[in-house]
Amino acid sequence: MKRIFLGILVVVSLAGSAFAANKPSIGVAEFRNDTSAGWWYGGAGNDLAGMLTNELASTEKFKIVERAKLDSVLQEQDLAASGRVAKGSAAKVGKLTGAKYLVMGTVSAYEEKTQGGGGGLSFKGISIGGKKDDAYIAVDIRVVDTTTGEVSFTRTVEARSSSYGLSGGLSRGGFSGGLGKYANTPAGKAIRACLVEVSDYLSCVMVDQDECTQEYQAKESARRQKTKKSIKLE
Repeated sequence: MKRIFLGILVVVSLAGSAFAANKPSIGVAEFRNDTSAGWWYGGAGNDLAGMLTNELASTEKFKIVERAKLDSVLQEQDLAASGRVAKGSAAKVGKLTGAKYLVMGTVSAYEEKTQGGGGGLSFKGISIGGKKDDAYIAVDIRVVDTTTGEVSFTRTVEARSSSYGLSGGLSRGGFSGGLGKYANTPAGKAIRACLVEVSDYLSCVMVDQDECTQEYQAKESARRQKTKKSIKLE
């Protein structure tokens, strides 16, 4: 009986090791911004990369490359691209970081709209009133194979969020900080929704590879059709 139990433990351990070995190694590069979003600041790209890294780690389906290690290699590559490093000596992401894949994200669209709800009060720069806030964000994601340089996966993720009710704010300015201060705003909720959707999508197409791929194909088809309907083509 003891031998059987030990045998089971060995099988489970080997299975766990095999699963860990088969996890895709992945890193997340600093996000870019192609919009005029008011919440974007100097460190927002790194903060978004860190948030997506956390989301991917929480799925327990990837081997996550340390952000600091990835950043140093990317900086070295930028230096090589400037021509200040001899050819052939430039850093290779896959070789130096162990990342088989690199996720690159761009905030490609952002809109926000505030509609007054009446009954607002303002006193010495402090405002309190009923209003409705809406936020829309689109993030373009590319997953690059660091060995071949080919784009393995690509997707555009969109999210909308709104809030309605009593709200307060300061108009005196001078406030700055990370994305944390937007956590409970429509903008913050839309951002988080995008990152969760990205991590779920990558888990599906890179690891699970089951019927979920058909679901994402249907989502993408619906998104594209909706986009086409919103514009008039000549």
